[in-house]
Amino acid sequence: MLLTGAELADGRVRDVRVRDGTFTEVGKGLDPVAGERAIDARGRHLLPGALDVHVHFREPGASHKETWATGSRSAAAGGVTTVVDQPNTEPPTVDGDALAAKIEHAAEHSLVDFGINGGVTADWDPDSLLDGDLLALGEVFLADSTGEMGIAVDLFGKAVEAAAARDVPVTVHAEDETLFDESALEGDLGGVGTAATVDAWSAFRTAEAEAVAVERAVEVGTDAGGQLHIAHTSTPEGVDVVRAAADEGADVSCEVTPHHLFLSRENAGRLGTFGRMNPPLRSEERRAAMFERLRAGEIDVVATDHAPHTVAEKTAGLTDAPSGVPGVETLYPLLLEAVRKGDLSLERVRDVVAANPAEIFGLERKGTIAEGADADFVLVDLTNPREIEASALHSNCGWTPYEGWQGVFPELTVVRGEVVYDRDPVTGAAAFGEPAGENVR
Repeated sequence: MLLTGAELADGRVRDVRVRDGTFTEVGKGLDPVAGERAIDARGRHLLPGALDVHVHFREPGASHKETWATGSRSAAAGGVTTVVDQPNTEPPTVDGDALAAKIEHAAEHSLVDFGINGGVTADWDPDSLLDGDLLALGEVFLADSTGEMGIAVDLFGKAVEAAAARDVPVTVHAEDETLFDESALEGDLGGVGTAATVDAWSAFRTAEAEAVAVERAVEVGTDAGGQLHIAHTSTPEGVDVVRAAADEGADVSCEVTPHHLFLSRENAGRLGTFGRMNPPLRSEERRAAMFERLRAGEIDVVATDHAPHTVAEKTAGLTDAPSGVPGVETLYPLLLEAVRKGDLSLERVRDVVAANPAEIFGLERKGTIAEGADADFVLVDLTNPREIEASALHSNCGWTPYEGWQGVFPELTVVRGEVVYDRDPVTGAAAFGEPAGENVR
């Protein structure tokens, strides 16, 4: 495969050749050879495929919400070429057998490459889990969320020590349950579609609960000599704790979700219980501060915490509806729309969805357009956004919190040189490849 005249994130225009699943040439004036597929990429940007290092594809145990087949199709259609699945499935991924079974299932059904994370519970098996082909330990829950896998700080410290001994990163869900405001859930919480619903959840899981837990997690992780990655940071205070620790030499990084960058409590009336997630939506002031930190380079990774639930599940009352929103298919499109509008640089987007996650998790062949790297890439036309519609997305859950928004979607998604998604920019007709995803570990 040869792409000619493509513009890279840094503005350079290059021809790029792909052979045997890797980029073999990146230069100028490359000519096609006999039998080679040539793609005229003039007017398009060639970007590395995104690494969404935080998804919940729900298998085993909840395939009515998502499967590896539907989740990976959604990823491919959004330009995500590698996903990292979290351990809170049923059964949870807390021992070597569960890890091996999930890897085998993902390899059979996933369109995109993947990593599998292992979880920590009171009865986990650290030896068999950490000796397996996992990418990282975590999402380790310091407060209960979907799957009720919250653990105490002392067990967290032991887990970080065990992971550090094997050079395995640890991803942390940091909230301190002792700082939740129970009074926020008392009285009339409003109906499913009211602002009061999400406001109550946001008031319940306080910003302070996250900031304190991030500080504690960083302290414990540093003392244990581990590599720590703070998942779905939702407050500027949490980001600042990570930045300060990193500046002092701690091996710590943080991710932020698109919903904490683009949505706030001002969206509560529209979303109702569909806007319940952990950590919750924050104030508009905090959301804007998070976006400024993204622009300033203070956020390492943007990952989705893709957590699909069905419409029926999300329309339950506030205390019954599960937490989480889908997002793997709209990660790149939302960020690229921000680029199109002049709110972000394309290089910044490339870094937080591709280059940085690849570096943090040791995926040396991912996240870059360079000779010798895996040929994971997307072609996008930044002048051609389209409306986000749940009916046109591919997740099993059937809805999106961004209904009616604009996004810049890829026209072509390629994983290790194989086309996994190809959309006609004029007709919109799209075709998918066959499952051939590999475990990146």
